[in-house]
Amino acid sequence: MTDFIKGIVAFRRGPWEMLASILIALGVVMLMQPFALVLYTYSFLVTLVGTVMFIIVSHFPE
Repeated sequence: MTDFIKGIVAFRRGPWEMLASILIALGVVMLMQPFALVLYTYSFLVTLVGTVMFIIVSHFPE
């Protein structure tokens, strides 16, 4: 866990890509759930932020 936090602080590609992937997956889950309208409302925004974040962090150093 501490390596993950150190990677986030040091702007390393691996941890940031994992975080972006988690955001994308969270957005998709929010989109597909039938219970809370507020989660459905923000699902596109969460997926979009995760996608843009993934594109940006793919240029970070290994």
